[in-house]
Amino acid sequence: MTTHGASYLGIDLGTSGLRALLCDEAGVPVASAERHYEARHPHSGWSEQDPSDWIDALEGAVGELRGHPAWAGLRGIGVAGHMHGAVLLGADDTVLRPCILWNDTRAFAEAAQLDALPAFRALSGNIVFPGFTAPKLEWVRAQEPEIFAQVTKVLLPAAYLNLYLTGDHVADMSDSAGTSWLDTGARRWSEALLEAGHMTRGQMPRLVEGCASAGSLRPALARAWGLAQQVTVAGGRGRQCRRGLRHRGRSTEGQGFVSLGTSGVLLAARSGYHPLPESALHTFCHAVPGRWYQMGVMLSCTDSLNWLARIAGMRPAELTAPLGEALMPPGRVRFLPYLSGERTPHNDAAIRGAFTGLGAETGRDDMTRAVLEGVAFGLRDSAEALRGAKAELGHLLGDRRRQPLALLAAPDRDGAGHAAAPAGLGRIRRGARRRPARPDRRHRCRPRRSDHPSRHRRGDRARRRAGGVI
Repeated sequence: MTTHGASYLGIDLGTSGLRALLCDEAGVPVASAERHYEARHPHSGWSEQDPSDWIDALEGAVGELRGHPAWAGLRGIGVAGHMHGAVLLGADDTVLRPCILWNDTRAFAEAAQLDALPAFRALSGNIVFPGFTAPKLEWVRAQEPEIFAQVTKVLLPAAYLNLYLTGDHVADMSDSAGTSWLDTGARRWSEALLEAGHMTRGQMPRLVEGCASAGSLRPALARAWGLAQQVTVAGGRGRQCRRGLRHRGRSTEGQGFVSLGTSGVLLAARSGYHPLPESALHTFCHAVPGRWYQMGVMLSCTDSLNWLARIAGMRPAELTAPLGEALMPPGRVRFLPYLSGERTPHNDAAIRGAFTGLGAETGRDDMTRAVLEGVAFGLRDSAEALRGAKAELGHLLGDRRRQPLALLAAPDRDGAGHAAAPAGLGRIRRGARRRPARPDRRHRCRPRRSDHPSRHRRGDRARRRAGGVI
């Protein structure tokens, strides 16, 4: 008999590492652990990981947490993972090849072919993006037919961890909505979409709502972890959906969040199903039954600053420190943050980033500031797409990374506004802890037309059509 109450384990399977958080029965964190691993990029546009790295990371984190007294009272586990990845399993659940990750763009041609079939947008509610799961399997079918012929199950990264935990092939609705095989409005696998993608229902995992039970911890694993009681494993949720629920439950119309990670996300909860695929918004099932969410996604958010820091031989914090605390109007140097293609609003796997407005007087600080502004303008594009879907953006949670969020939350000195300034974005709160001062309502808080990178993108598209290099 334990001397502690019930405890619960949250597992965040990220692109660069796994984070495990142990909470008491009131949901208060009591211990945490994390382990890191690398993605591999064997060719341009490819991004892969070995699923065994995730298992090693999980076992390492659990080994650390087992030393905490609250571990003995573990009653439940929930997994959130990076979305869209394709873990291909053969006989006896053998992993057939490295997982093709969400930011892998090799299947751009296959994605375009599937997206040209009207059923995909009509039933999935989304464009078939190159990073989604269905085009990855079409690529494997064409390029690795010997592997495709062996596939008995396709699991997303979080579902693969659930398989390790429970021994069952089970996935949640929110994560599965990013495969292009789900009838997102009906919240079930679509036989029509599976057939169009040369897959079968038998190759799909069982579906559960994110807040429902996916099963129990395998007895052998429970014994190895020093647990005598039954431990329930929740269905889980896609990683962005998890972020939406992390603080006070972002599940009601008018609520949402801004996330600044490897990818940048502006998410709005929806009380109903309102897809708008032509905007390149993602429309997915929420972890709460009968709810959905929409989000705009940019592929290179903090990665843009990390890229500049890497080539400058500095840490990101060292780059941003000279910029100070005061916000300034947009500078003359522009940065297009398309280092790995872009999703919202362009759906262009081939587009690449650029600096414009460089002069002999341009310094490192100017380029750093341009990167931050370019990311903020990219999120502004997602805000405009969400407005087009009539999503309410009245109450947003923000990331704790101050500098880029400030560009979203505050007007500039002459009232012209920064990138995704609060017009239509409502109140932004950092991690539900601190609230920045509300902008003066007299300001329109919109960027000047000449400041918005769409002005430069139009020129980029024209140069591409003319065969020029960007």
